[in-house]
Amino acid sequence: MFDCRYFRTLSFSCVVLFLAGCGSKGLNSVQVTPANQSVAVGQTAQFTAVGTYGNASHPSTQNITSTVTWTSSVPAVATVDASGVATGVSAGATAITAGATAFNGHVSSSGTLVVSGSGGGTAQGNLVSITIIPSSITVGNLQDTGQFLAIGTFSNPPSVRDLTNLPTTTWISATPSVFPVNTNSAGNMGATAGIVTAYGSGSALITAEVTGSDGSIQTASAMFNCPLVLPNPPTTPGSCYPGSQAPSLLATLTVYNEGLNTTNWLVTAPSATGTPHVINCGPGAGAGNSVCVATYPVGTTVTLTAPATGAAFGGWSYNCTNIGMITAAGPNSCTVTLTTNDTVGAIFN
Repeated sequence: MFDCRYFRTLSFSCVVLFLAGCGSKGLNSVQVTPANQSVAVGQTAQFTAVGTYGNASHPSTQNITSTVTWTSSVPAVATVDASGVATGVSAGATAITAGATAFNGHVSSSGTLVVSGSGGGTAQGNLVSITIIPSSITVGNLQDTGQFLAIGTFSNPPSVRDLTNLPTTTWISATPSVFPVNTNSAGNMGATAGIVTAYGSGSALITAEVTGSDGSIQTASAMFNCPLVLPNPPTTPGSCYPGSQAPSLLATLTVYNEGLNTTNWLVTAPSATGTPHVINCGPGAGAGNSVCVATYPVGTTVTLTAPATGAAFGGWSYNCTNIGMITAAGPNSCTVTLTTNDTVGAIFN
């Protein structure tokens, strides 16, 4: 026998459940707030994740900070815990990302954390030494450029960090009228530091001078060369002679590992046409794959990728951009657009 009271109770329950979210298909999206924060080394910042549930007609939001998965794109700059609290480790910028599984797959959102080098010297540690990579650069045309990177070793983890573009790093050319170098010291903020341009032939000593948090100064030097060779067609093309300013159609990308892990690091990158692993180097790529060099057409944007786990990846040099780049390639990837020969540093600690 049909019981109307049961039917009314069941109908009422379904209506209540529907209004409370019974009609929802689950999590639709996640949003991280705030979008941008700044801290000093050793300081913390709280990020919040808000999830949107339900359909477009009846959406609802909920704080899901404690249930999402938090990651930092550059752990050497800042770490983040399971509660969304990010801690500044060294100067730079990183994307703080919250990820979760929604009804239609994985969803994520990111905020940017900028960490300044001022503040807690204890967390940052003392600067022990610096190294310039590469040790020398040789170009073949006037107005060609080369990228040097300044890599610092510190007493506190992460022990190896990119210092190239920090205000505490000053770049000096022995012959600035012929081979000027970009610096990012006081009065020239925003420069793409470490880049040398050839306006003549010869050689110049390029020096990076870094001031540590304790006031000590560390220096390192490298050579920039533009040898003068007069052309003698067709046997000798010549180099660095007046009239050699015509831009090259190709650019070479070189990637260095400057971290402490020398056993299983790995960097990969596709060709200009998307063919995988034209760059496939490091011990993780197997024997004989220790050099990361590839040539691309000028203007090509190259995506470099490091292992997400297992190799203790610590971040890219400043000229390989990955802020907010949380894509299928992962937060351990970055991009560099080649306008001339370029150098990228990868840190595996």
